[in-house]
Amino acid sequence: MNKENIQTLYRYNQWANERILDTAAKLDAEQFLAPSEQAHRYLRGVLVHTLFAEWIWRKRWGGESPMSRFKPDDFPTFNALHTRWKAEEAELMKFVELVDEEQLNKPFQYSSTEGLRYENILWESMAHVVNHGTQHRSEAAIILTELGYSPGDLDMILFLRKKL
Repeated sequence: MNKENIQTLYRYNQWANERILDTAAKLDAEQFLAPSEQAHRYLRGVLVHTLFAEWIWRKRWGGESPMSRFKPDDFPTFNALHTRWKAEEAELMKFVELVDEEQLNKPFQYSSTEGLRYENILWESMAHVVNHGTQHRSEAAIILTELGYSPGDLDMILFLRKKL
């Protein structure tokens, strides 16, 4: 994987996350916390999970292996979640801009939150994070649509067309 490709993936990830967050910002507090049949039981749950994944993988890439997870109650309001997300996004994008091709193609080691040791190639885990986000943005989009606020299409090809 080359640096330009991974940067494109992360710019897409940022664009798609922004569409979900901009739509979620239209909800009132009750809707943000409303139960759902989707994974993570409600919008706040799926968004916290998505943010957590981006955070923990960035930490792992930097040599840390956090052992605790974010909890939905850590973010009592959408504004609390959004503020934390924007701060994490800035750190994540800084990492993406600074990573070089040699690093992208090297293995790194980390421990899971359960204490299991793993080794992966950096670019593969970075691609995983974007793919993981796609799954959970889809879940969030379903919840938002059920609440009457569709975020619209989130396809990467739409992002790429707008970029041109």
